[in-house]
Amino acid sequence: MDTLFEKQQRLLDFVSTDFVRYKYDEIAWNSRMLALIGPRGVGKTTMFLQHIKMHHNIADTLYVMADSTYFTTHTLLELADKFYKHGGKNLYIDEIHKYTNWSRELKEIYDSYPTLKLAFTGSSVLDITKGVADLSRRAPVYHMQGLSFREFLRIAHGIVVQQHSLDQILSNNISLPGVEHPLPLFEEYLKKGYYPFGTDVAFELELEEIVNKTIEVDIPNYAEMNMGTARKLKQLLGVISKSVPFKPVKKTLAEIIGVSRNDISDYFILLERAGLIAQLRDATGGIRGLGKVEKVYLDNTNLAYMLAPNDSDTGNIRETFFNNQMRVKHDVISSNKGDFKIDGYTFEVGGRKKGQKQIAGIENAFVVKDNIESGSGNIIPLWAFGLNY
Repeated sequence: MDTLFEKQQRLLDFVSTDFVRYKYDEIAWNSRMLALIGPRGVGKTTMFLQHIKMHHNIADTLYVMADSTYFTTHTLLELADKFYKHGGKNLYIDEIHKYTNWSRELKEIYDSYPTLKLAFTGSSVLDITKGVADLSRRAPVYHMQGLSFREFLRIAHGIVVQQHSLDQILSNNISLPGVEHPLPLFEEYLKKGYYPFGTDVAFELELEEIVNKTIEVDIPNYAEMNMGTARKLKQLLGVISKSVPFKPVKKTLAEIIGVSRNDISDYFILLERAGLIAQLRDATGGIRGLGKVEKVYLDNTNLAYMLAPNDSDTGNIRETFFNNQMRVKHDVISSNKGDFKIDGYTFEVGGRKKGQKQIAGIENAFVVKDNIESGSGNIIPLWAFGLNY
């Protein structure tokens, strides 16, 4: 176990606490058990290490990766027992889905060591969600997504911008200190700013690896699929990345990728739960309900540029960004007149020449324009919605 403490210290030495993500203050860190889940690569590990570094005594705290070689000869239960008997108080387990029967052992640890606090992350959203159901009475579950445009400005450029509420954005009451021209920064964000590793030289390769592991490992393991099906999923992602914002015609999609029509809905659900696509639903259920699917997007714009670097549709990019950024704090649903509806407001998203025709006569309606630096009246710059979290 000494080796685990040494590894923890090395990681803590390199983690910065200058800036913490939007989700940090929402987490009840004093819970006896908590789960932080989300797609691969969005920064869950860093958040755990930051919290340990800022608030814990290293002598009674242990961070461990679930795929550590330690677990080739020891169980998680054995580690918890030994840690507890040596005065351990806080046990953090990263990527818990990589450990077989993790939910059963966590439940036993929780019940057997009442003073030991447990926290765990899971990158495989599919498998982790299935296991968390068994622990729902014991552990609050927090879902985390990638960087907002606001967070990207801070991490990549050192530009400090406060969170803006939807009302502030809609009133064009936007403060972007130190930024005279936001559009070049916004374009950079759309291409490589959603993931915290966006400044890495090998960003595209790292993102491609995340997509491949999600499709080739996470989804097949969860749904008991073969590699042939994984290739179909990747082909489906490619179709979505090159499309204009569209309402999925399942029959057509099934013919394109060579599967049955009934398979398409299942594929969409798996890809959405894995953090690769987003489905825009109507008002009968909202994004958290069972509303009818009206449009399908990739989860974020970085995926679009990676999957279709020369063929991504501009309109799709714009709507993908809007949906991705606003869903964190709001229910985003489809609109019969515009593109989106949020809290009674209607939004039509387009380029700088977008007019008012689509939303004429609608109360509380706004035109969201790309390629403009500032707005006025009911015209709001698209980039401003990236300041919401």
